[in-house]
Amino acid sequence: MLIYEATGNYYKDTSKKNMMRAFVAVEILNDEVINSITKFQSKINIEAKPVKPQNLHFTLQFLGEISDDVSQKIKQALKTIEFSTFKINFKGLGAFPKIKFPRVVWIGTDEVGGNALADLAKNVENVLTPLGFISDKPFKSHITVFRIKNKIGDISKELEKYEKYDFGSQEISKIKLKQSVLTPQGPVYSDLEEIKAKK
Repeated sequence: MLIYEATGNYYKDTSKKNMMRAFVAVEILNDEVINSITKFQSKINIEAKPVKPQNLHFTLQFLGEISDDVSQKIKQALKTIEFSTFKINFKGLGAFPKIKFPRVVWIGTDEVGGNALADLAKNVENVLTPLGFISDKPFKSHITVFRIKNKIGDISKELEKYEKYDFGSQEISKIKLKQSVLTPQGPVYSDLEEIKAKK
């Protein structure tokens, strides 16, 4: 029997010892977009750790630690999702939790692309809710590009310099169930399942 322990905005399956940290994501795969982001990361003058190119993604839903049995159920649930390919434009900058006290810096999307991503995230949540995974935060279409460990103060003026920076666009044609292994050098992601758009 599965026992779920509420932990923040996800549920932790405590029924088995062999656990994996997992999330559902849309990866950034367009080389031009990745090059634009890495170029921006090298230009901006803030004390922060850039996210590696291979780790850039939109998190549709963070699942926390799950067992292999639960991951199999998640895979089957995700396979029931039907969606069509859509395009997103990468634009706008921001920070969480606040631009004056940032912990992460992110790049956003255009309104149409962002709404399509939000709909896709809602579809993911709908099929995973019966398995005990419930998001308690509204989806925000963004990709994290910097992580900040130390207090660095207000970065609004620095971000304003790049608010019209063109990061390019990408077609979204698949979502993935990903595993995350935390290491001293940063997280290492691997694919557990891929679900492609129907058209």
